[in-house]
Amino acid sequence: MKDRLVTLIGGGGFLGRYVAQELYRTGARIRIAQSRPRDAFFLKPLGGLGQTQLIAADVTRPDTIARAIEGSDLVVNLAGTFGPRMQAVHVEGARTVAQAAARAGVQALVHLSAIGADPHSDSDYGRTKGQGERAVLDVFPQATILRPSVVFGREDAFVNRFAGMISLLPVVPVVRGTARFQPVYVADVAQAVLAALSDPPAHGGKTYALGGPDVMTLAELHRWIAGALGRKVHFVELPDALGGLLPMLPGAPISKDQWRMLQHDNIVDAGAEGLQALGVSPTPLATVAPAWLVRFRRNGRFGALGQTA
Repeated sequence: MKDRLVTLIGGGGFLGRYVAQELYRTGARIRIAQSRPRDAFFLKPLGGLGQTQLIAADVTRPDTIARAIEGSDLVVNLAGTFGPRMQAVHVEGARTVAQAAARAGVQALVHLSAIGADPHSDSDYGRTKGQGERAVLDVFPQATILRPSVVFGREDAFVNRFAGMISLLPVVPVVRGTARFQPVYVADVAQAVLAALSDPPAHGGKTYALGGPDVMTLAELHRWIAGALGRKVHFVELPDALGGLLPMLPGAPISKDQWRMLQHDNIVDAGAEGLQALGVSPTPLATVAPAWLVRFRRNGRFGALGQTA
């Protein structure tokens, strides 16, 4: 990987910063393609002098993607979103990246999708992710597709969101508490990306489902977080009839599409190839999350476990 040019589409995001750090260690040159390059300025000090290039690019603008990928050896598409732009980003944008990579003759393309990606999914997120995979493989058949479950890490918007609620409220409602997840550590996903880039003949054209070592329900995750924070909280699991009404309320914590996603387990299918096939040992949530969740405790690191307020 040393001195090879790797373009990270959306490299300044949550996962992108970890992929960049894995690549820095190999001596690769990294081009961060971001709609607002200033959002990725923080990455430059993490690499060596001249190891990082920032470029303005948007997957909905093919000309910018073509410029970003030109001259690259390897490409990773990390672009993803929720809301009204999912079709444009997940499907048309994914196709744009694959077309540009094919024209540029890159040696490998890694496309980040998600567990639950299905062109026929009843959720817009799952459907567009599934259609995006098809669009990529139609143009670049040797692309590697990575499908992570919910990704956790110090900067995530999943575990931290629940931790914030649990740290403040004595009673916490839980929506669709029986939904099962297989949370995967962000650094493990980054290592999976590096493994796929490092050996295109072995991993090209394959799809990997990435999940951590633990399968837990949403209710179990809430209780685990409370224990990690030393909080005594009363959880109220809302029945589906009530939970399904939440997206209709002003300022709702979840959207209609997220509610649809919660109707399906977010876990690795039996027999699917995953982290181990990429040479990555999955990291349990309990071994890393307490190190950053401590900030949600009363008085932070100086607070004692078991405090209730």
